[in-house]
Amino acid sequence: MKKPVLTKPVFRKPVLQKPLLTKPVFRKPDLTAGEIKSLTVSLIISLGTGILSVLLTGGGMRQYADLYKPPLAPPGWLFPIVWTILYILMGVASWRIYESQGSDRRLALSLYGNQLLLNMVWPLLFFELKVYFFAFAWLLLLWLLIYLTIRQFLPIDRRAGLLLVPYLVWVTFAGYLNLAIALHYL
Repeated sequence: MKKPVLTKPVFRKPVLQKPLLTKPVFRKPDLTAGEIKSLTVSLIISLGTGILSVLLTGGGMRQYADLYKPPLAPPGWLFPIVWTILYILMGVASWRIYESQGSDRRLALSLYGNQLLLNMVWPLLFFELKVYFFAFAWLLLLWLLIYLTIRQFLPIDRRAGLLLVPYLVWVTFAGYLNLAIALHYL
């Protein structure tokens, strides 16, 4: 019978492999002081519009609690959360356009400013004046301006345009609620 031959174990050097991701998944944005300032101003403008609207309506959400609620109407506590998120998205989108080198950025920001103004006036029409059908027509105009703003943003900065899509969806939903309430109180 043959005796087994004992061999010395072979140790191999570890092979260095390339990492799966060449760029870190989460990285600190490289913003200059000027970009941080313009982002802050953009957020103040968008969030300030929402705050001003709330101050001018003086408790619109309390009035919402007393209104007829159509099917799918969300609870009142959800509105401030959603609108805060939307105003932040709007601020970031407008900042991206402002910082871009797009030739049409002036028109895009003009449309953005106009839709912000329409947005601020709608709660006054709906909650303070209670002109529900006129508020719905106003909302249709707002919807159109948001759509045109998105169309103007997309070629300049695709991400900026896409950041406004949830806003358009929410305003579409708000239109449904507004029209259902207007028809109920007809």
